[in-house]
Amino acid sequence: MMAGKKQFDVDTALDAAMVQFWRAGYADTSLDDLSRATGLNRSSLYSSFGDKESLYLRCLDRYAARYGSRYDHALSRASEEPLRAVRAFFEVTLERIADPDVPDGCLIAQTAMAAPVLGPAIAARAVEALGLQRARLRTALDAARLAEGEADDFAVHMTAVNQSLAVMSRTGASRKQLRTVVDISMSALSRALPARS
Repeated sequence: MMAGKKQFDVDTALDAAMVQFWRAGYADTSLDDLSRATGLNRSSLYSSFGDKESLYLRCLDRYAARYGSRYDHALSRASEEPLRAVRAFFEVTLERIADPDVPDGCLIAQTAMAAPVLGPAIAARAVEALGLQRARLRTALDAARLAEGEADDFAVHMTAVNQSLAVMSRTGASRKQLRTVVDISMSALSRALPARS
C-alpha cells in the first residue's frame, strides 16, 4: 500500500463510531472509546474526521440518512394505502429496536434528550432530524387526504410516538407493549382518515 493512503474504510469506521455514540451517548464516549471502536488511533481520528463533535455530527447525518430512506420507502404508498404506509413507518422503528446488531433506542432521540448539555450544532442537528421526520409524515398524511389541521396534528403525534418507542425500548418495554402503543395510534388515525369509496 502507498505511504499516506488511508488504510481503513471510512464507512466502516463511521458505522463503528455511530454505534459507540448510540450505545453510550456523546458525553460518555471518550476518544479512547472511539479509538477502540474504530480501530483508529487519536491522530487518525482527528485527521480523518476532525474533533469529537465533528465526528458526532457525521454519525448523526449517517444515522438520519440510513433510517430516513427506510421511512421514505415505508411512506411511499401513503396516497393509496395510508394506514399500511404509516404502520410500515412504525415497523422501521420496531425492526431497528429488535435488531440485535444495534443498540436499543434511537440516536436522534437520545441526542434530543441530551440537547441542553450538548453544543449548539449538535442540538440543532437533532432538532433538524426530528423536523424532517415530522415533515415526512405530514407529506404522507396530506397524500392520504387528511384535513390540513389534522395532518399537522397527526404528524406531530406520530413523530412523538415514534421517538417514545425508542425511549421505551431503552427502559426495557416489551415488544408487545411497543406494538400496543402503535396500535392505539393507528386506531386513532383510522378514525380520522376519510372513508374510501
